[in-house]
Amino acid sequence: MELGLKDKVAIVGGGSRGLGRACALGLSREGTRVAICSRNLEALTKAAGDMSAETGVEVLPVAGDLSTLEGVQRLISQTVDHFGRLDIMVNNSGGPPAGSAQGAGEELWAQAIQMSLLFFARMSREALPHLRKQGGGRIINIFASSVKQPIENLMLSAATRLGALGFSKTLADEVARENILVNNIAPGYLMTDRMMEVVESRARSENIPVDEAMNGLTSMIPMGRVGRPEELANLVVFLASDAASYITGATIQVDGGVIRSMI
Repeated sequence: MELGLKDKVAIVGGGSRGLGRACALGLSREGTRVAICSRNLEALTKAAGDMSAETGVEVLPVAGDLSTLEGVQRLISQTVDHFGRLDIMVNNSGGPPAGSAQGAGEELWAQAIQMSLLFFARMSREALPHLRKQGGGRIINIFASSVKQPIENLMLSAATRLGALGFSKTLADEVARENILVNNIAPGYLMTDRMMEVVESRARSENIPVDEAMNGLTSMIPMGRVGRPEELANLVVFLASDAASYITGATIQVDGGVIRSMI
């Protein structure tokens, strides 16, 4: 299938590892030029070089702090200055700290709002003029399964990302006639550093070995296994492509069946 992604330009947040890296690599394999961003310049530069070497497509590393408006604006301006255009935004950030509804204090709330609410609003808003210039584009938000089903001790993720989901759905309505399609992905348990932090947190709270906590998690997944980052990246590539030209405002699960809701 011809996906129409060759020579397009994408930005992928958190692109040096985990889900962000998998998404950037998946797009690069389709001929999309990609800018990736994280705080760690050394890791970012290595990731960009590895991806370019594998795919033959330029991957631009832009180090920065995407929890600030200035960091977001710098990433987008450097990408457009370098490549001359912007077609695809993959909004991916690290999740907020673990915390219960009763236990999260002001500092954790402030951190979560920056990382998991304002991040998505800023990235989308700042990208829109450039997408309009191209006559359309794609905004793809990587949320978490907590937008559909609470996860123990991840209240901050649920609260802030549900706000981001509300923003995204409203934005999708506002820009659909401009051929700017806005969709969301709700990943379940995928083998990333972030997932291992959740498993280790559960192990500590229940005073059990990490292996036991992992086995307990796996037993909850109907497919009986944790997912791979590239399985989420495959959906990102599809949603970014011409093949997904009539999908907007959707939130799609990549979770092996772990979310039990009917809708």
